[in-house]
Amino acid sequence: MNEKYAHITREGLWSNNVVFAQMLALCPTLAVTSTATNGLGMGLATTAVLLLSNVIISSVRHLVSPEVRIPVYIVLIATLVTLVDMSLNAWAHELYKVLGLFIALIVVNCAILGRAEAFASKNGMADSALDGLMMGLGFTAALVVIGGVREIFGSATLFANAHLLLGPAFSFLEMTIVPDYKGFLLMILPPGGFMVVGLLLAAKRVSDQRRAARAQLAAAEVAVN
Repeated sequence: MNEKYAHITREGLWSNNVVFAQMLALCPTLAVTSTATNGLGMGLATTAVLLLSNVIISSVRHLVSPEVRIPVYIVLIATLVTLVDMSLNAWAHELYKVLGLFIALIVVNCAILGRAEAFASKNGMADSALDGLMMGLGFTAALVVIGGVREIFGSATLFANAHLLLGPAFSFLEMTIVPDYKGFLLMILPPGGFMVVGLLLAAKRVSDQRRAARAQLAAAEVAVN
């Protein structure tokens, strides 16, 4: 893989992850991740907006005056969010009812406007498409992991009701981890979301520090030899 594309992929999925590195979009992250299914649905909707907005903004970047670029970007993003909102209402109505207002609030997701300003407005369509896709998939992965942890500890299930919310094709995701589990209510309430996000942020920080320490040690050994 081209080193540039590898860097964009790594940034979106891990190093510059929307939730765990940039600390953006925490409102929907905490609000909709009571289950992994909700997190997957919200993540895929946001990914679609990120991908399409990056491509469109990259394609018109030379046509938009710098003085009005932000309003233009917001109008484009709002249009895409409206289309996604209507599509979910038409073809995934059960998911639409669960996510509710948070679909429309994708418009004010700082990660989307941030990628438009920081990347899509300065790069070509292919690079911008990959950036939007990887940022979206990184965001989706964060939501699924957070929702999965909360769901497992809260009800001992994983991807519950996926066939209802996402369609029959996703029924294979549904699992019951512990039958007849009474549940730990705190984990599916807002405090549980804060706890899980905090623990996962700490885990990522420790992982990054250990990787940096190993890289530094390897570089020192190479310098000595």
